[in-house]
Amino acid sequence: MSTPSHAAQTEELFDADFLDRLRALFLRLRKRKQLRRKGLQSTPATGFTREFKDFRHYTPRDDYRAIDWRLYARLDRLFIRLYEEIQEFHVHVIVDTSASMEAPFSEKRSTALKLTVALAYMGLVGHHRVSLYSMGENIGEPPPPLKGQGSLQRVLDFAGGLNFGGVTDLEKCFENFQPSRRRYGIIFVISDLYGTDVDEAQKAIRHASTWPGEVHFIQVHHPDEAKPNLDGEIELIDVETQEHRRLWFTPRDRKRYEERYEKFLTDIEKSCQSRQIDYQRWRTDYPFDELFLDLLSRGSALAGGAS
Repeated sequence: MSTPSHAAQTEELFDADFLDRLRALFLRLRKRKQLRRKGLQSTPATGFTREFKDFRHYTPRDDYRAIDWRLYARLDRLFIRLYEEIQEFHVHVIVDTSASMEAPFSEKRSTALKLTVALAYMGLVGHHRVSLYSMGENIGEPPPPLKGQGSLQRVLDFAGGLNFGGVTDLEKCFENFQPSRRRYGIIFVISDLYGTDVDEAQKAIRHASTWPGEVHFIQVHHPDEAKPNLDGEIELIDVETQEHRRLWFTPRDRKRYEERYEKFLTDIEKSCQSRQIDYQRWRTDYPFDELFLDLLSRGSALAGGAS
């Protein structure tokens, strides 16, 4: 299955309706909680920016340096500019671009790309820095950090230009990813967490527990991966290594597989929880908006610690 062209992929995933829904989601989150969380402001890695808020009349107690002299020249009255101090984080979004994220279920690729854009958008409108990474055999070199809503097109270009294929080396990627400690980080990993063996994800998570800041794992999976509709003689092909295996798949085998797959998901969830890493399963057939609100409403500083 071939990946759509850059232009077609961008148009397919990030149309005006999707962007309008992102704006609506941002407003819903903003109504729940303010986009700041005082408990996090004590960290030495945080930064602050000043955003213009309003004017008010000057009084003798005010700092004269805050007077807006241009407004005085127009109105012949003294006003001062009021600013809102906004905490600035560094949002890192890491998206798995290995072959298993695209085949045989392309919905996983679409979901991962939409999540990448949605998380980056929330970072930009929240006045944070945003860095985007691809992940396969190694962690990709990110473009320069993005800032401001005017950078949204660069986010769309990044997501639309990603090529899916090859293998995932989770341990190598997580070990080599070293976010800066200069600014408080919010890190999102979007992946199916399939490695060369079933235990690789848990080994890799140990590296993630050393990352500075707030870490989230979003494990994307298709419902047919949990409960395959297969029976009789089948041929399995590893989409990343191209390894083939022919076998007879019985109802008993299917039951054992489903139990083992559920254990795979549960073990990763427990491993994340034991290391204070937020974890969310993301089924591709569930409503995107509801899952996204749930993701940010469980305590992420990106949503101001909404609960």
